[in-house]
Amino acid sequence: MLRVGIVGAGFMGAYHAAGWARTPAELVGFHSLNQRQIDQLIAQYGGRTFATLDALLDAVDVVDICTPTHLHYEMVLRAAAKGKHIVCEKPLARTAEQGEALVAACRQAGVTLLVAHVVRFFPEYAQAKTIVERGEIGRVGVVRLKRVSFQPNRPEDNWFVDIAKSGGMMLDLMIHDLDYARWVAGEVESVFARSVRSARPGAPGDYALAILRHANGALSNVEGGWAYPPPMFRTSLEIAGDGGLLEHPAGSSTALSVHLMAREEGDAPEIAVPRSPLLEDPYVVEIKHFYDVLAHGATPRVTAEDGLAALKLALAAIESAQTGRPVTL
Repeated sequence: MLRVGIVGAGFMGAYHAAGWARTPAELVGFHSLNQRQIDQLIAQYGGRTFATLDALLDAVDVVDICTPTHLHYEMVLRAAAKGKHIVCEKPLARTAEQGEALVAACRQAGVTLLVAHVVRFFPEYAQAKTIVERGEIGRVGVVRLKRVSFQPNRPEDNWFVDIAKSGGMMLDLMIHDLDYARWVAGEVESVFARSVRSARPGAPGDYALAILRHANGALSNVEGGWAYPPPMFRTSLEIAGDGGLLEHPAGSSTALSVHLMAREEGDAPEIAVPRSPLLEDPYVVEIKHFYDVLAHGATPRVTAEDGLAALKLALAAIESAQTGRPVTL
């Protein structure tokens, strides 16, 4: 039985705890600076409080890091040094140099590093990837992705709006779709981006557009923002190939619409998809998958190298928005 400890008991720590509770793993306990949040999770999922990170690491086989982005680097290094497998919330690190060091440290220590890019586990996004892989829409030419919400507004320590800690909207939120674009359309050669806060650093919100040029010639148009009034959160995806179109409209209750070009006159096949995309919470699906990777050697849907690549894409988009020039990867 895998013994798991969670570092960070806030929003993401609670989601991950719910996921581990649905696996055969033993949730040993939590380490966090917020004892009230720990007490709430212990009451719901069991486990105990660990006063220090080292005390938790000594008691577990797997550490799940759900802390603010700027803390990932030190915590992953300490876990790897103790030979612990690691689940780390995205983004993997605050800088590319940190990310490369973490991947290398885990490889040298012989431990598995899994980066929690949860969008790969949302059913409509996962099914779209499967349809592309089956060749049903032909060769992918254009990918369009949107993820726009309100700006995080934590009453205490709103680290999201501290660029030094979070990296801002593109590194914290837009990275989801940058990762997905690479997953669907392949490696990226260049990134060109524009953002509100790059032009006006004091703007009350942020909104950005990024164009990715993939090595196979495909283009991805990625839209992200902290721009809506609470509690609005809109996402959408569109994947256009030379044989058809995949579409998940923003604001729609339909998980995925597939529109194929007719193979023969009068032939317009449809692919049935679930009406409700949330038969199981994607965070639970993600953690169950990570358990299977760690306990049974399943092939990971998202690797440490994927997490590093997504980090570099987001940082390239930020650099492009700041300089006004495309960034080559």
